[in-house]
Amino acid sequence: MKEVVEYIVKALVDDSENVNIEQYLDGDVTIIKVNVAENDLGKVIGKNGRIATSIRNIVKSLSAKERKKYVIKIGDK
Repeated sequence: MKEVVEYIVKALVDDSENVNIEQYLDGDVTIIKVNVAENDLGKVIGKNGRIATSIRNIVKSLSAKERKKYVIKIGDK
């Protein structure tokens, strides 16, 4: 799932070199943490959070087959 999020985020930002995706487990939930350059943060979040919501919906629909829960955190340092 990390690869899917990384592909989407790198397609959205101008500075794809500064995209950092981390994935770790917290109990039965997999957390995917997305960090991008300061000037690209708005492109990943989108107006009223629409792009971030879309990324979360894509991950949710792909993870339904695996029966795993994923949480996407964007911009948390």
